[in-house]
Amino acid sequence: MKKFLLIFAMLLLVPICAYSADKIVPEYVSLEYNNTFGLYQAPSELMIYKEPAEDSNLLYSISWIGSKIYPEGVNPKELFVVYLPEKNLGMLAVTDETEDWVEVIYNNSTGSKGWIKKDDPYRFMTWVMFYNMYGRKYGLKMLKEIPAFAKDLHSSTEDNSQIVGTINMPQKINLTAIKGNWALVSVFDIDKTPKTGYVRWRSDNGIKYYFPDIK
Repeated sequence: MKKFLLIFAMLLLVPICAYSADKIVPEYVSLEYNNTFGLYQAPSELMIYKEPAEDSNLLYSISWIGSKIYPEGVNPKELFVVYLPEKNLGMLAVTDETEDWVEVIYNNSTGSKGWIKKDDPYRFMTWVMFYNMYGRKYGLKMLKEIPAFAKDLHSSTEDNSQIVGTINMPQKINLTAIKGNWALVSVFDIDKTPKTGYVRWRSDNGIKYYFPDIK
């Protein structure tokens, strides 16, 4: 508690970079940095090391609360995959993990990586855990530039299974379950016809076609 108050006091005294309070959630299908394990919820004091050891070189140090970030000039779009400043939630992509450390991408423009020591084991979520938590709560959204085959609803989790429908302009995509790279969804489409089936939420090499519609 004392540590948190100290960080908060520091943020009030130093120059602050306050970005728009708009959330950051993936909108487009991305071919970059898909070989990731999941997401790590960033603590308010973020220290990133070159190696998974505290005596390693410190690459990056950030203090943040909501939309207030120090040092000045840090762009949350480069740092976070998911960023909801009003909820004080920021998540970084994880590329490797040990018992006590996670390797993260701390610059989404360059792909620069470093290690964060875990201060809470529940901050790390695999992609399946993340989708089960946030996707089932908020539903899913189709990412822009999604390939046509990823809009098909299948009867089972096989590419050659029967296609039972197609998602066109969904008003709501409810997630029921994740099974590997497939998601069982119920869709209320623009034609007001309910549809249920399996869609590929990501490709075999990690390209994501759907993302939790976090609000």
